[in-house]
Amino acid sequence: MALNNTGHPWMALSAPGAIEDMLAEIGASSVKDLFAQIPEDHFRKAPLDLPPQLASEMALKQDLLGKLKKNHTCEDNLNFLGAGVWQHHVPAVVDEIVGRTEFATNVWGSYQSDHGRNQAWFEFSSQLGALLKLDVVQLPVYSWGCAIGHAIRMAQRLTGRSRVLVPQYCDPERLSVIHTYCQPSEMENHIEVVEVKADPATGQIDMGDLRDKLGPNVAAVYFENPAYLGTIETNPADISAAARACGAETIVGVDPLSLGVMMAPGDYGADIVTGPVQPLGVHMNCGGGVGGFIASRDEERYVREYNGFLVSIAQTQREGEFGFGLAAAHQNSYGSREHGKDWTGNSTYLWAIAGAVYMGLLGPEGFRELGQLILSRARYAQALLDDIPGVRVLWRDTTFKEFVVNFDDTGKTVAEINDALRARRIFGGKDISHELEQGQCALYCVTEMHSAADLRHLAATLTEVCK
Repeated sequence: MALNNTGHPWMALSAPGAIEDMLAEIGASSVKDLFAQIPEDHFRKAPLDLPPQLASEMALKQDLLGKLKKNHTCEDNLNFLGAGVWQHHVPAVVDEIVGRTEFATNVWGSYQSDHGRNQAWFEFSSQLGALLKLDVVQLPVYSWGCAIGHAIRMAQRLTGRSRVLVPQYCDPERLSVIHTYCQPSEMENHIEVVEVKADPATGQIDMGDLRDKLGPNVAAVYFENPAYLGTIETNPADISAAARACGAETIVGVDPLSLGVMMAPGDYGADIVTGPVQPLGVHMNCGGGVGGFIASRDEERYVREYNGFLVSIAQTQREGEFGFGLAAAHQNSYGSREHGKDWTGNSTYLWAIAGAVYMGLLGPEGFRELGQLILSRARYAQALLDDIPGVRVLWRDTTFKEFVVNFDDTGKTVAEINDALRARRIFGGKDISHELEQGQCALYCVTEMHSAADLRHLAATLTEVCK
């Protein structure tokens, strides 16, 4: 895209002569000289096919609004997509508080000036710790996948081993992030990722295959409960015990909204726990991190390996008064740069505030009621879909809010069915046919947002489009 003689309106350094002035300042003869270390065959040969340059802010706004109108939202359509970002109700008070300038614009400051912020962060960590039955909770990192990656690298440092076992049925996006954190085999800190088979009858981890793959080189066993496909591990304590017997750490991924109806990871032997923050009062969005947490027991060996911020409470000289501050901050990349335990990276501290407000609103009874509501509506949906000719729910009644639906006997692909649903303003489940060896399957998600009428409408519409 050629620039006119006045430069690009949105690029400050595109004015004529700016590049030449910068090159002269650093003593380079051309822009190409700056990238001499990049092999020639890595450069693009043809120019990018970019749209014409827009000359004004008004034209830019009109162009963007026109593109945004092509979107179909979950507010205007009935949505059954999940798989990592879920449609849950966000109470209005959560938005009100996270939008306050004290939180929305606060990035950094001194311990004294940020006392209120630190207290809010502490409330997030302490409430989530109570749910998990663990005592140490780090402030959120960018995503659940990032949290898993950091936890695995913690396990490598704790054990001195370089192999991690993960479930066969794992979210491809999270698995991709795990591989990134575990680094290529050519790198010094490479961690080998080994998949443990799933039992096709239950969708759960195959304990025989797990025991076969455990050994003195395994740093950690990672599993999710509930898992990516919604399945619930019925014997999580056995997985933890098997990992512990060979000296490996047990890392568990968990949806915090399940903990009102499911046993907490801390009660069945989890050493490190990760999970998403997004269900705790964070709106669905694209292009931004929706948060992931890391937690563990309050043992020094774990605390010394955290890579992010821990918030602690302490008594002051005045009786009944408490202070809140960051603990062990020296060991992250803010405090030690490249010598930190691991790179802290992009974090989502504002979502810690959202989570604190959300968890405070629900309380223990609220989590129980919400969990029961999600379970009952998901079970109702499973029963409705299982009655549709040609449609079969896999691993029925052993899942939380997500479940797998098979469409093989309809003679149609998931893609065809989802196209027909979208034409009727329904977002069908995620097409996972290429992920499983179970045929034409979709991952459906049901939450408290779905009424019984919504579920009957889905069943009736599926009956129509599957004929």
